[in-house]
Amino acid sequence: MESAMSGSRFAGRRGRIRLGMVGGGEGAFIGAVHRIAARLDDRYELVAGALSSDAGRSARSAALIGLDPARSYADFTDMAHSEASRPDGVEAVSIVTPNHMHAPAIRAFLDAGIHVICDKPLTTTLAEALSLREAARISGLVVALTHTYTGYPMLRQARAMVRNGALGDIRIVQIEYAQDWLATKLEDGGNKQAEWRSDPERSGAGGSIGDVGTHAFNLAGFVTGLEPDALCAELTTFVAGRRLDDNAQIMLRYENGARGSLWCSQVAIGNENEVGLRVYGSKGALEWAQRDANQLVWSSLDQNRQIITRNGAGADEANRRASRVPAGHPEGYLEAFATLYREVAEAIVAMRQGRPLAPETLFPTVDDGVKGLAFVDAAIRSSNAGGVWTRL
Repeated sequence: MESAMSGSRFAGRRGRIRLGMVGGGEGAFIGAVHRIAARLDDRYELVAGALSSDAGRSARSAALIGLDPARSYADFTDMAHSEASRPDGVEAVSIVTPNHMHAPAIRAFLDAGIHVICDKPLTTTLAEALSLREAARISGLVVALTHTYTGYPMLRQARAMVRNGALGDIRIVQIEYAQDWLATKLEDGGNKQAEWRSDPERSGAGGSIGDVGTHAFNLAGFVTGLEPDALCAELTTFVAGRRLDDNAQIMLRYENGARGSLWCSQVAIGNENEVGLRVYGSKGALEWAQRDANQLVWSSLDQNRQIITRNGAGADEANRRASRVPAGHPEGYLEAFATLYREVAEAIVAMRQGRPLAPETLFPTVDDGVKGLAFVDAAIRSSNAGGVWTRL
């Protein structure tokens, strides 16, 4: 996740980072989430956008959030060219479109010399992800991926505890991401979010595995630092007529001999948005759930179970650095999202100033995007072959 950043054409620029947005207009909840996250630490100023491919919808959306009409675009390619030619043009862009538009938009802005913050997954295929990684390397620009959960303070402390050896040798990793919003065939009822997420042309070959499974996979790797070398997957489509999977159960074998299990579902009734992680080592164990996001449960061989709190009892530097308010005041999803935007801002400012990126600065990069698509690709191959063990 850490990366060394090269110089850029924005060297010497000062003040807030001028931000653009592609997608995220009327009816797209994630656009508002990105805008709130960018504002929370006062590091960005949203000045331009191609908020929809429909010119009228793009203009209406721009007016609603106060963008200058002259900097509201119906086409992201026009936006990239126009903003690159302006002395006050955007320095970074948030890409919050359906998955199939990620790759062309990323390329357009990298070609224009503009940093990229993209919603996950990076793109729809592993081959395209590898190509984008090379394009990012050549550009020398920031390409960040918003795997939100890596911004939670308690998960940053969990990561630090694993790396500091508190758990000993990692033995077991369990991760789940369960939703119920697709328990019926919403894609046939005019729900635009369900429509594109269930369309392989727009979402990619993975359904739940690509939409929420990639989050779960990324989170397990972020905390443990482990990379699986093989998996055994069963992808299921429970809702009749749906074209992509809506449930996945996956076993993982890690390089160090550890074993893991990953469950993701969008048809698990009673689970609005349940994210949970358990990591067991030779000396201790950690447990976290998004429903109690401000707590981390720590168990060791020689102590009772201990509850570590956000910015409070037992908090370490990684925890405190990602916290904004005192202990006892809850923080959640929006603040975790904002932490990623703040970390990307640190990287962009480091590039402006021609200095190395501080090692404690963490955000998902294009490399994490490639790993996510490799995971989806291997899971689909395994499932299609009857659940055989498949190397990543």
